[in-house]
Amino acid sequence: MAYLWIKALHIVFIASWFAGLFYLPRIFVNLAMETEQAAIDRLLLMSRKLYRFMTILMIPALVLGLILWLYYGTGVQTLWMHVKLIIVLLLIAYHHLCKRLLSTFERGENTRSHIWYRWFNEIPVIGMIIAVVLVVLKPL
Repeated sequence: MAYLWIKALHIVFIASWFAGLFYLPRIFVNLAMETEQAAIDRLLLMSRKLYRFMTILMIPALVLGLILWLYYGTGVQTLWMHVKLIIVLLLIAYHHLCKRLLSTFERGENTRSHIWYRWFNEIPVIGMIIAVVLVVLKPL
């Protein structure tokens, strides 16, 4: 029964973390287009709060995933799990890259267009699709 609770909470925290991964780059799109300082300040405040909140959500998502993998042995010796772990590491890197991009906006040094951020926003979608397919179908 504990396994199912851990699995359920893992899914909830992953979904919540991904909500932030999907939304923060959308704020970056707006920041890249905005010219009014009051709006920029409001978007920066929203970005900082969202980044802090999604970091808080990422930690239990990862811890619960590690418990499922290492304690309960979910996919321990399978190729699909190793590929999924690579995807997770890439998503963690994406999360931290969002922080670096936020810092460039805070310093007023952004040089990328809103179109670049629109494409950047698609990366976690691709990561989520691959991870879900790996977990559900276990193709490898």
